[in-house]
Order: sequence, then C-alpha cells, then structure tokens
Amino acid sequence: QVELVESGGGLVQPGGSLRLSCAASGRLLRIETMGWYRQAPGKERELVASTAGYMGTRTTYADSVKGRFTISRDDAESSVSLQMDSLKPEDTAVYYCNAEIFIWTTKGPDMAHYWGQGTRVTVSS
Repeated sequence: QVELVESGGGLVQPGGSLRLSCAASGRLLRIETMGWYRQAPGKERELVASTAGYMGTRTTYADSVKGRFTISRDDAESSVSLQMDSLKPEDTAVYYCNAEIFIWTTKGPDMAHYWGQGTRVTVSS
C-alpha cells in the first residue's frame, strides 16, 4: 500500500510564495509520474504541473503557471515539490498530489494511480 502525504499549503498575499511538498510512503518500486493538480471552488480538477521519465526530468506545466511555478522530484526520497512564486488570487484552490507508481503485486510488478488528501492554498490580501 502506498500513501501520498502533502504539506505546505496555507494563506499568502498576492505576489507571495509557497512551497508544496508530497512524499510517497510504502513499498513502491518506481515512480512513473508524480505531480500536482488543483481544484478551485465550482471548477473541475486541473493539472498544474507534472514530472515523468527518469528522475522526473520531463516536466509539464499548465499555461497559467508557466514561469511562476517550478516542480522538482527526488526519487531517492520518493517526493515531489512545487515552488509557487508570484501567486495570484486565481491560484486559490485545493492542491492534490498525484502519482503513478509501480508496486509489487502477487502477480508481479504493476502500476497503480494514487492521490493525496489535498492541501488548501488561499491567495488573498
């Protein structure tokens, strides 16, 4: 069983910064993808940023956060972080860690999809 645990949300003024972290715990073999989604009130959940490939070197960003957010992954720690700078009120949302992870099953290795419990980010003066 793998669990994703997030931290780092909170209240920040417009223009400020926050850093979100997510760590995977449990018996995992390899991280395939790991990243962040967010869901604002009344809106659908959307991709914010994601990593893929060896050591998470392939990164993807939503257009709305390019140049302001930076995602990084540490496979040795099974973790991913999201540095959020120049925050705007429209960044207010619950942020969810997301990962596709290879685990051992009774039938051999298999990939499973996991979500964290969410951490709230509020950007307001």
